[in-house]
Amino acid sequence: MGYGHGRSVNREETAMDDTPHATPEPGSEPAPPHVGEHHATSDETTSDPGALGWGAPWPLPRPPRGRTYDPLAVALGNASLLGVGYLLPGRRLLSLAQVTGAVALVAVSLGRAEPWCEFAVLGWWLLTTAHGWYLARRDDPRTTARGYRLVAAGLTLAVLLTVGLLRLDAAGIEDDVARARERGDCAAVLAAQDQVGFGQRVADVRAAERGDATAHACRRLDTARADLTRGLTGDTDALASGFATLTEVLEESGHDATVGRTLDAFLGRLPVSDACRTAEVTDWLRERRSRHPVLRRTADTVRRVAPQSLVSCADDLGGDSEWEHARERYRQLVARYPDNALTGRARKGVHRATLAIELATVRERLGDAYGGQPAYSSKPAKYSAAPAAREGATNRALVYGNDEYTDRLPKSWRTGDATKAALVVCVDETEADEKGSAVRTCPYEAKNAIGGVKQVTFHKIAIPVKVYALRTGRLVADRTVEIGGTSCPRWLRYEYYLTDFGPPSDMPVKETTADVRAASSRWSASGEPGPVPAAPAAGTAGAATRHGAPDRVGPGRRGEVVRASPCGAT
Repeated sequence: MGYGHGRSVNREETAMDDTPHATPEPGSEPAPPHVGEHHATSDETTSDPGALGWGAPWPLPRPPRGRTYDPLAVALGNASLLGVGYLLPGRRLLSLAQVTGAVALVAVSLGRAEPWCEFAVLGWWLLTTAHGWYLARRDDPRTTARGYRLVAAGLTLAVLLTVGLLRLDAAGIEDDVARARERGDCAAVLAAQDQVGFGQRVADVRAAERGDATAHACRRLDTARADLTRGLTGDTDALASGFATLTEVLEESGHDATVGRTLDAFLGRLPVSDACRTAEVTDWLRERRSRHPVLRRTADTVRRVAPQSLVSCADDLGGDSEWEHARERYRQLVARYPDNALTGRARKGVHRATLAIELATVRERLGDAYGGQPAYSSKPAKYSAAPAAREGATNRALVYGNDEYTDRLPKSWRTGDATKAALVVCVDETEADEKGSAVRTCPYEAKNAIGGVKQVTFHKIAIPVKVYALRTGRLVADRTVEIGGTSCPRWLRYEYYLTDFGPPSDMPVKETTADVRAASSRWSASGEPGPVPAAPAAGTAGAATRHGAPDRVGPGRRGEVVRASPCGAT
């Protein structure tokens, strides 16, 4: 038996027998076949037209029936989004398109996590399910395939049940994350969110995304916690970074508890062992202003910690002789917390630090000498704890300059300790052209002098002196002190160069220790500066030297006038 695309031909060979056959009469019509033997259609033909006219015709087969489709099975198969429904009628391209579209929409949903993405997936599900129903109903003939229905329904139910369970699990995880966030427990947040797998993300991408946002905020708080820990060392940049992160996380709703817990952990570590570092942190926190109630709790910690840290830091700085910084810390405590119990201690610290700063300044300027004079002589400073200068009493002094004379002062008048001195005396050198009062003039023989005699006038030793009251740093005297002594010695020694023209016409008297002390006695006894001796200027070429061994200041020969004027001194 065979089937062609055109007319069908049925050939059958039979054995010949001796049975007589009725011969139709000429012109008569052949007898039609039995209706039960063959049901011909309008399309049935024979390959031999003469067969219809003679004997029984051969029966023709029916054409093969077309494929039948069950619309419900196709729709149920498409409802799984796995392309199963399209495969039932053999629509492979449509099956691939449904799966590809579903995967693409899920991928977009995972990347965007926006409401419209979920609606797009739902729309695609409804569209492909309805389209499968439509295609199956359009084809003819249709049939009912219960087996296919059961398979398609089972597959779709498994998919929907899996998605539902995954969504339920995702919702439970989201609840765990939310409860942990409300407790401020970031560790629990991260532990719960770690349970979200790929299936939960596909089933409920928005819930997974919300959990991811909370977990991300907790990770940022971990970073802020590390910055704040570095800030405890006094690193204000780290403090600024940490609080900036806290502020940003607070701007996202629902994170008050987690931020508060992070902040409390930081504040709970104050004060640190180093009081000055604590003071730096509290200074920064005090200057910072925040509008959010969670961050305002730093003010309570500052009020609790700052006073003790300020005074302890100041004490430590004072112990290291950093009195400027120590005084600044004491003053901060007095200004910011005037009613605190430590304020009285801070005021005493300010006074102590001020005295230490004054004393350090005085010592620095007294020790910085230039040209024999300390810097104090041109830039005096006060030491408020110095003894006051009193009249009628011996006022000890710090004496500087011209050691040739000042070293002869009694030790009871001098001191090397600035804390015990009432005065600072700066004794300058005598200039060459500066002379004291004339005492006496005597004639001396000189070979090359006019008339062989040279008149020499003896003067007191003039010394410039400045006296300062150490307690106030005020200049109380600026005068020239004159020291007396003997004059007109029998022998006069001097120096000359190349040619001896006789002794100089003006020479200082010969002083003794008693003369020096007498000149300075009024200053030491009355509290006012008195005459304090100083050395004469260094000799110049041709200048006479003082009595005793002459000081040679240049080339030349020593000359002597050995006889005083016979008529005496004038």
